[in-house]
Amino acid sequence: MNKFVRTMIAALPALALLGADHKAGEPVKRVEEANHVFQEIMSMKDSSIPKDLLDRAHCAVIVPGLKQGGFIVGAKYGKGVLLCRKASGGWRGPATVRIEGGSVGLQAGAGETDLVLLVMNERGAQKLLRSEFKIGGQAAAMAGPVGRTVQAETDAYLQAEMLGYSRSRGVFAGIALQGSTLREDLDDNEVLYGRRVTNEQILEGTADLPNQPAAVRDLTASLTRYSTWEKK
Repeated sequence: MNKFVRTMIAALPALALLGADHKAGEPVKRVEEANHVFQEIMSMKDSSIPKDLLDRAHCAVIVPGLKQGGFIVGAKYGKGVLLCRKASGGWRGPATVRIEGGSVGLQAGAGETDLVLLVMNERGAQKLLRSEFKIGGQAAAMAGPVGRTVQAETDAYLQAEMLGYSRSRGVFAGIALQGSTLREDLDDNEVLYGRRVTNEQILEGTADLPNQPAAVRDLTASLTRYSTWEKK
């Protein structure tokens, strides 16, 4: 066995650890990016999510676009996070999700797309706690209105189970989602929290999760900053 082969064999454990560290960082990085996307959207003067709708949302899904073509909503696959309200009005989570299939309308195929989905009632929130949930089959997500001054008081918006938004190439707009499937990602939950827990356990607060990354606390703080619980 020559010296080069012996060196490579000796280096395998270190290389394995390096790969594990890289993988371990991905869910945390995704939470950080979701926080960044949400804050950018809410800071837009004329095209943010209306505060009165965010105040009434029971849950929020944020799927940040991954750079270098890693995620295109219209290309069937992406990863993101899911947060839901506590009874007190604060936010719990995030749990991790994968979105597969379906389309986001005219912006499908864009090189980078950020997706936000607001769940507006308890019925929709309970559906999201399932390990798999199909948008359009079990509940449709209609295009949500944008703009701080928009009066989102129409019957359609108040009765909608879910409201969808997307941002592509700097343009933020409401979008209707059909045929997309949301699945919990147990592997990413395990990497994020150090133990294998379901989305239901995370969002209902039944799992003991003492070692939460700072990115988790930062994201929930951002949602709390921009919304005041107005349960109807």
